[in-house]
Amino acid sequence: MTSSFPASGKPFATHIRATLVLGTPLVLAQLAQMSIGVTDTIMLGWLGTKELAAGTLAFQTYFVFLIFGLGFASAMVPLIAGALGKGDERQVRRSARMGLWGLAGLAVVFMVPLWFTRDILIAFGQSAELAQLAEHYMRIAQWSLLPALMLVGLRSFLTAVERAQEVFWITLFTAVLNGFLNYALIFGNFGAPRLGLEGAAIATLIANTLGALVTFIFISRDRRLRSYALFNRVWRPDWPALREVVRLGVPISLTIFAEVGLFTASSLMMGWISTIALAAHGIALQLASLSFMIPLGLAQAASVRVGNAHGRESPKDIGLAGNAATGLALCFAIVAALLFWLVPSPLISLFLDHENADAGLVLAYAVPLIWVAAAFQIVDALQVVSAGNLRGLKDTQRPMVLAAISYWLVGVPAAYILAFPLGLEGRGIWGGLAIGLAVAALALTWRFHKRDTLGLTASS
Repeated sequence: MTSSFPASGKPFATHIRATLVLGTPLVLAQLAQMSIGVTDTIMLGWLGTKELAAGTLAFQTYFVFLIFGLGFASAMVPLIAGALGKGDERQVRRSARMGLWGLAGLAVVFMVPLWFTRDILIAFGQSAELAQLAEHYMRIAQWSLLPALMLVGLRSFLTAVERAQEVFWITLFTAVLNGFLNYALIFGNFGAPRLGLEGAAIATLIANTLGALVTFIFISRDRRLRSYALFNRVWRPDWPALREVVRLGVPISLTIFAEVGLFTASSLMMGWISTIALAAHGIALQLASLSFMIPLGLAQAASVRVGNAHGRESPKDIGLAGNAATGLALCFAIVAALLFWLVPSPLISLFLDHENADAGLVLAYAVPLIWVAAAFQIVDALQVVSAGNLRGLKDTQRPMVLAAISYWLVGVPAAYILAFPLGLEGRGIWGGLAIGLAVAALALTWRFHKRDTLGLTASS
C-alpha cells in the first residue's frame, strides 16, 4: 500500500506536501460532514425562527453525545497509524474492530438520555415550547446515533490507512443525500409529506444509515483493504485491544466533550436571553463550525502522520509532521478570520428567509457574534491541531485535564460574567468562548513543543 509519509530527513516542504496530500480530502470530508448541519440550519431558518431556535438546541444536544463517540473513533487513528509504522497488520485489525465495539456500546447507552431531551432542556432553563419542539426532533434523530457512530468509526479506519479520498466521497454522498431528503421532507417537495422539524430528523436517520451501509460494503469489497480482514469474526471480543482503545478513547472523548460542552453551554445561555439571540447564535455557530472543519481535517492528518512517525521511532519526523499541520492550519485560519470580519452580513443572510418578520433582528444580532468568531479563528485552529499532534503520540490524559481547565474553569465562567453581570449578552458569551479557546491553544501547543522533555516521543 502506498504511503504519503516522507522518509526521515526530508525537507520541511516535503512534509507540507505530504500533509496536504493526506489532509486535503480529510478537510473536504469534514466540510461535507459539516454541510449536513449547515443544510439543516439553513432550511430550518427558512421554516421559521422558533424552528431554527429549537433545532439549534436539538442539534447541540445530539452533537454532545455524537462527539463523545468521536473520541473513541479518534483513538483508532493513532493506534492504527502506529501499527502501520511498525508493519503490524494484525494490530491494525484488532484496534479497528474494538474501536467499532466501543462505538456500538456508546450508541446504545447514549440513546437513553436522548429520549428525555425535553426534560433535560427544561432543567437547563429553556422554554417549554422550544424544548418540546426539540424533543419531537430527537425522538426520531436519536435512532441515527448507532449508524452515525459506525460511520465515524469506519471513516477513522480509512483515514488511518490513508484512504482519505474514499472518506471524502462517502461523506459527500451522505451530505448530498441528507440535503435532498431535508428539502423533500421539511417542506413537502417532490411529493413527500411536509413534516417540518421532524422531516429534518428523518433525513438525518436515513442519510446516516445509508452512509454507514455504503462504507461497510466498500471496505468489504475493496481489494487493497481485504488483507486487513476487518469484519472477519467481528463478533469475537479482544479485551486487551478494547482496553487500549478505551484507555486512549475516554480521555480524547472527554477532551472533545469539554470543548463541545463549552459551545453547548453557550447555546443554553443564549436561550436565557431570547429566541432571537438563540437563532442568531445558531447561525454564527454554523459558520464558525464550518470554518473549523479545515483545521480539524488537518488535525486528523497530523494524528496519522505523527502517529506513523512515532511508530517508526523518528523524533525528527514527529516534529516536522506536527509543525507542517500547524503552519497550514494557521494560514487557513487567517483567511477565515478576514472573511468573517469583512463580509459577515452576506454570510449570515444565507441562513435567513428575509420575508420572515424576525429576519432583520436575527441578522443584526448575529453580525457582532461573527466578528468575535473572526477573532478566535487562529486560537481555535491552533488548539485543535496541537491536540491532534499529541494524539499521534498517544498523549491523551494530560490534554484532557488542560482542556477541562481551559473550557470549564476559564471559558464558561468568562462567558457568563461577560454576558450577564457585565451586560454584554451574546457578545459576552462569544467573548468567553474566545478566552477558553485561547487558554487551551497556549497549553496544548506548549505541551507538544516540550514533547521531548516530557518524554512523549519515547516508543510505547
